[in-house]
Amino acid sequence: MSTSRTWLPCVASMLLLSACATDGASVRAEKPQAVTLDRALADADAALVAGQADKAQGILKSAAANYPAEKTPWLHMAQMKFDRASYGEAIMNAQEALQRDPNDKLGNSIVAVSGLRLSTKALADLSQQNNLNGSLRSEAQDLAKLLRTSLGEDVLVPTARKPVPAPVAPPAKKGSNTATGPAKNNNQTNNSDPFGGLK
Repeated sequence: MSTSRTWLPCVASMLLLSACATDGASVRAEKPQAVTLDRALADADAALVAGQADKAQGILKSAAANYPAEKTPWLHMAQMKFDRASYGEAIMNAQEALQRDPNDKLGNSIVAVSGLRLSTKALADLSQQNNLNGSLRSEAQDLAKLLRTSLGEDVLVPTARKPVPAPVAPPAKKGSNTATGPAKNNNQTNNSDPFGGLK
């Protein structure tokens, strides 16, 4: 009889513990569902409109983690960084999107334009310091030629000059063979343009 008295509380305790473990397992199995991608993008846009760029960035990072195969959160982050002139971060985020879709036009555009803006700033800084020479200068000229060819433009950085009206020449006397109009100098350079030597 004493054996049944000792085993009875042990069996009751085991039954209680197993019942609790079963309930806990079913509760733990129900994980909260991740926010849908569309909902996350809408929330990020709403936060951005409200002026909460950091919150929007956090929502997009969470969406990128929850949907690792999707390029859209990365493109949104890249566009946000581009709009805030954080071109280095814009390039990194756009490259993440391009890993998921190498043919994405927006991603490639952000990388190209951000890279050009960073390069333009660096070249302007070097030009102001008069340090653009040697192989760096020739490489910059080669890149400028490639860009002109790609864009179909003769000049990469057009100067914002107002057209100067041609001076009115006095009426020529009969029998005089003077040229009408001023002679044009085709070798003019604009010293205020840091890319003048690259044109």
